[in-house]
Amino acid sequence: MKLSEMREKSIDELNSAILEWKQQLLDCRIKLSTHKLENTALVSKTKRLIAQAKTVISEKKASSEAEVQNA
Repeated sequence: MKLSEMREKSIDELNSAILEWKQQLLDCRIKLSTHKLENTALVSKTKRLIAQAKTVISEKKASSEAEVQNA
């Protein structure tokens, strides 16, 4: 998922995506430790997706709080 696609989603959708990515990250780490993971870049890509989604969530919360204070 691209960052622009993340910004279009709601906070609830992003939170559910984070849960899915965390499960995928756990699976990747287990496969990595048992030497069954062929694409080791999946670990870092999944971690990056989680971090980007958390950043978008915090941006959305900050912008909504700013709108409330300005109103």
